Amino acid sequence: MTGNRGGNSKQALCLVAMPFFCALGAALVAFPVAGGASQAAEKIDDITGKYQFLSPDDTLGILEEDGKLKGYIEVLQSENESDDVLTYEIISGSRKNELVEFKTKTIHRKYYRFSGKVERGSGRQPDAPDYLRLVGELETVSVKGDSGQESVERKHLILKCLGKSEQNEE
Repeated sequence: MTGNRGGNSKQALCLVAMPFFCALGAALVAFPVAGGASQAAEKIDDITGKYQFLSPDDTLGILEEDGKLKGYIEVLQSENESDDVLTYEIISGSRKNELVEFKTKTIHRKYYRFSGKVERGSGRQPDAPDYLRLVGELETVSVKGDSGQESVERKHLILKCLGKSEQNEE
């Protein structure tokens, strides 16, 4: 009977210790995943830079200061237009954490609004192309002259930052 009680106490010890070791094992397995996730969600301090806009010839320039965004959008015009490039100044813009929003001034009854988020791109260095991306919805708003009525064209876009060498070419 003594040998039987020893077996029961070993079983009891295993039943008590089992949840502890299972929890410890789960924590050890989960820890590297949690550590990797925190690296992927690395904080982006500043989104100042130039980004490709609607075409390779169009540019979005952003200057971030204390969560406020300033800048411009330069849009190359067709040969039939009187202006070579139209520069839409950003008149209101903000960034809170990864959320980015801005609106431009109106030129020729048209302006732009963007709402999205900033994220890391495929570039590995801050001066590399596609180091940062603005991902979200761009609204191109046309205003009718007589009525002031707005028509809105929406596009989901990924605006990739230009590398330092691409920025210097402009």
